[in-house]
Amino acid sequence: MTERHAGRLAEHPTVRKMRSRPRTTPGPLDAGRLREMCLAAGVDDVAFAAVDNPALASELEHVEAALPGTRSYISLVVKMNRDNVRSTARSVANQEFHRSGEVLNEAAHRIVRRLQDAGYRALNPSATFPMEMDNFPGRIWVVAHKPVAVAAGLGVMGIHRNVIHPKFGNFILLGTILVDAPITSYGEPLDYSPCLECKLCVAACPVGAIGKNGEFDFVSCSVHNYREFMGGFTDWVQTVADSADANEFRSRVSDSENASMWQSLAFKPNYKAAYCLAVCPAGEEVIEPYLDDRKGFMDLVLKPLQDKKETLYVLPDSPAKAHAERRYPHKRVKVVDSGIRGR
Repeated sequence: MTERHAGRLAEHPTVRKMRSRPRTTPGPLDAGRLREMCLAAGVDDVAFAAVDNPALASELEHVEAALPGTRSYISLVVKMNRDNVRSTARSVANQEFHRSGEVLNEAAHRIVRRLQDAGYRALNPSATFPMEMDNFPGRIWVVAHKPVAVAAGLGVMGIHRNVIHPKFGNFILLGTILVDAPITSYGEPLDYSPCLECKLCVAACPVGAIGKNGEFDFVSCSVHNYREFMGGFTDWVQTVADSADANEFRSRVSDSENASMWQSLAFKPNYKAAYCLAVCPAGEEVIEPYLDDRKGFMDLVLKPLQDKKETLYVLPDSPAKAHAERRYPHKRVKVVDSGIRGR
């Protein structure tokens, strides 16, 4: 910058006005006040974790790239309406996921605005759909919400790989805010797991992705549940490209499948199943009907999902295919490609 330009800059009305104001450096965020602010913004629970928490070492590189100087995580919870998630009508369950996600993202936006106005640097990555598609099929999210929530004490991961909140159960969505300041008090991991080890999630998964001993088949889960997300959409496009004409394409893809894919593209992606969440009875607000009448609970919540006639998407010669054909003869099993190169 030349001396002449520096002189003009010093006389600029914005610069003169800014320099006439007293300058303050914001200090550590008070945990109690920050919690009140977050709850007022519309979340149902919140806790905090330090960026240098050893349990979150895998996140450090990524959050530093997203917000250089990040010092703390603000972990947010919004609870969902349980009966909507449990519905056999996918439109009802998906609308609950989408609407709860909107509430969560809106709340995070409000919190970041308050922090910014108070002089802090803060950032709220998407709480719902990962969007860093330049990295696909690698890591496409800015921050992993689940391990942050666990480190902050908001729950423990169940065998279905969803965080179970001690009060709300797994009927929650998670978000994370990055902020460039320390917080006066950080959460601690829970000293117990809210998971009841009832294995209802194992019984509910239509493609057998959840094992009784805690093993988890992510590929089987993603091929079916995320059929109308990234990989499934690619497979659908490949089917279009591979078809000789419209008649052949329509023989390979049903009208309802095309309509569902169009709906996901026009509105928001539809999950094919969230049955593991739907049947989970863990959590103080959730557990009572299960304790009162376990058979009645399973008849009301689990059996309708098992009995539902639907298409299950599986890879060829996969454990998911074998499980679906053996366990659910009344459900249509369709062999597809994952849409991911090399898999």
